[in-house]
Amino acid sequence: MSVTQWQAGTMTGNRWWHVFFGTTMLVVAALAVFGYSPSAGQRVVSLVTIALVSIAYSTIGRTALRDGKDSPVFAAILVVGSGAMVAGSPNTAVVQAIAFPLLWILLESTRRAIISNFLLAIAVSIGFLVCLGTSPDNVIQTFVIEAISLIGSLALGLWITRISDLSQQRQRLLDELTATQEALALANRDSGVTSERERLARELHDTIAQSLTGLVMLSQRGQRELVAGDNPAVRNQLGLTLGMIEESARDALVETRSLVAASAPVELGGGIVAALERLGARFERETGIRILVSAPASLELDRDTEVVLLRSAQETLANVRKHSGAREVHIVLRTSGDIVTLLVRDDGVGFTQSPHQPGFGLAGMRDRLALVNGNLSLETHPGAGTTVLVTLPLVAA
Repeated sequence: MSVTQWQAGTMTGNRWWHVFFGTTMLVVAALAVFGYSPSAGQRVVSLVTIALVSIAYSTIGRTALRDGKDSPVFAAILVVGSGAMVAGSPNTAVVQAIAFPLLWILLESTRRAIISNFLLAIAVSIGFLVCLGTSPDNVIQTFVIEAISLIGSLALGLWITRISDLSQQRQRLLDELTATQEALALANRDSGVTSERERLARELHDTIAQSLTGLVMLSQRGQRELVAGDNPAVRNQLGLTLGMIEESARDALVETRSLVAASAPVELGGGIVAALERLGARFERETGIRILVSAPASLELDRDTEVVLLRSAQETLANVRKHSGAREVHIVLRTSGDIVTLLVRDDGVGFTQSPHQPGFGLAGMRDRLALVNGNLSLETHPGAGTTVLVTLPLVAA
């Protein structure tokens, strides 16, 4: 693509290009009227040519600038007309100020623009020689003037063409980069959805599915015992079985609520501190476990960091609900230097850490934190409660 299309896209969309052409024609006409001309007839020829070129621009040139239609036709008119103007009055050679850039804009390729520039220089040179004669001085003067004009036009046109080509290359690279980023963002979203589905599937398998399987087996056992006979021993055993069914059903309900709490939509109205307080209050109502939240009242973080912190707190409290038997949980949010820490400590039964810890909660938390350069540490012992410490890089809101 040449400078033609680039400039056409930037200059023909407003009126200033047309104003430039019209102003130049008025100046050229004034020079033809008041400037030197060998004869009145030549002056008339120059003025008529100016009028014809102006009419051609209004009818053909404007359309050629807008959509490229009839560009070669108007370029030919401009070249021949410029030579005819100068043949009538040498002062009208100033028309080259508009003719050279117009040729670069009108023609489709750099090669055609260069050829048309040479033809314009030749036409104007012929006009000079027709008007002033072919004496050696006039020939040398004409050659010098037109050589300088042509070299300047070619240098400027080729430079702008180079800029246009570089701009288009950069635009293509930018478009490709934008498309790649969009594809990467889509892939990340798909990966996140897949990871969350896997987490939910494992959680359901580890908890609710096992509890419900136990319910089915106990129900079948109760039915068999009921069929076996109607005596006090059977009724007592059936009562125990039904009690076990009720207990298992309650466990399944607790597991379901924990899973829902861990996957609930993020509510960050008022910031992370308010969100943790709401989470603690809801958890305390549902479980009876006392929740104490300690955090700076004015702490403001970016939303991504707040989401990760809240999800970590939700997952930790879900584990407290399922495993700890705690009476009280402390949630402490602090900043220190360029990090923010979330500490969740319970007074429950604790457990013995193992490299192959069952369940998916802690592994899912570590994976989530790894995506934002965060870290998870766990401290627990049987009978000594559990402390979970989440550390993240601090990013201001």
